[in-house]
Amino acid sequence: MGAGLACSITGLSAVGAAAILAEAGDPRRFTTGRALARHAGLAPRQKSSGSYTGRSRTTGQGRPALRLAAWRAVWGALKSNPVYAARLAHLTGREHNRLSTGQAHAALAAALLRHLHAVITTGQRWDPAIATGGRPNQILNAA
Repeated sequence: MGAGLACSITGLSAVGAAAILAEAGDPRRFTTGRALARHAGLAPRQKSSGSYTGRSRTTGQGRPALRLAAWRAVWGALKSNPVYAARLAHLTGREHNRLSTGQAHAALAAALLRHLHAVITTGQRWDPAIATGGRPNQILNAA
C-alpha cells in the first residue's frame, strides 16, 4: 500500500502509520478523507434541537481503536511536524472559539487521517504547502 507514502507525512512513524492502517483497512475504500475521519469518530457534530444550540463535539461513534491510533500518531508527529505544531498553536491560542488542548489534538488527529487518505489515494507524497492550504508562511511562523 505504500509505507513510504504514509511515512512521507512528517513525523508519522512507520509504527504509527501501520497502527492506523491496521485499524482503518485500505483508505481507498473511503470516498473522502472526511469519511475516514467519520469512520474513526473524529467528525464534529453540533447538538441542537429547536432553538437550543449545543456545543460541537466529536461524535464518539466509529472505531475507538482507530481514534486512539490517530491520536497517538499526532502526539509523535507534533514534535517534528511544523504544520501540525502551528495548527495546534493556532487552535489553542486564538481569541475567538479557542479549543482546549484535547480538542485541538482531536482536530489534528482528524487532519492526519485526511492527509493519510489523500497521500494513499493520490499516490503522491505529503506536501506541507498543500496541507496548509497554500499558506507556507504558517510553517515559517511556527518555527
